[in-house]
Amino acid sequence: MTDTSGTAAQPRAAYRERLYVTWYWWPLPLVAAGLLAAEIHMGYPGVRAWLPYVVILPLTLLLILRAGATRVAVVDGELWVADAHLPLEFAGEVEVFGAEDTGQWGGQAAAKRKVLGPNLDPAAFLLHRGWVRPLVRVRVTDPEDPTPYWVFSTRHPHRLAEVIAGARTAAEHG
Repeated sequence: MTDTSGTAAQPRAAYRERLYVTWYWWPLPLVAAGLLAAEIHMGYPGVRAWLPYVVILPLTLLLILRAGATRVAVVDGELWVADAHLPLEFAGEVEVFGAEDTGQWGGQAAAKRKVLGPNLDPAAFLLHRGWVRPLVRVRVTDPEDPTPYWVFSTRHPHRLAEVIAGARTAAEHG
């Protein structure tokens, strides 16, 4: 898409977030990588002693950063979760799970466990990040699509649900 000046125009994003890995999830994998590198170091003298630190620690950092590269967005009438996209005209009911946890075994946490466990349809689109507590389930109303619904993590589920509902309403009336 270009504007009249010939420069590329940015797509209009009604909602956008990145599901980055929170800081308190970083130490454990980094310590484990350091211990693994130290264990390899103790077994091999010479040049091979420092090689595990150069390979394993940056690889661990890369994996943590890659895990946090997932994006959730509503852009130009489509819901994007990672590389998957769903036109909002086919987005049905939006349900939120795990956003108002009152306790570890409270009602919302139990509902979230059911959504991810025994009540999960194998044909559903699923993108769950353990470090992001709330989940959203969006029903797919496209009769041609074999996916019954999408379940994915988001930090702001109520705001996302409002954006989807608002964009869907605007598309129906526009």
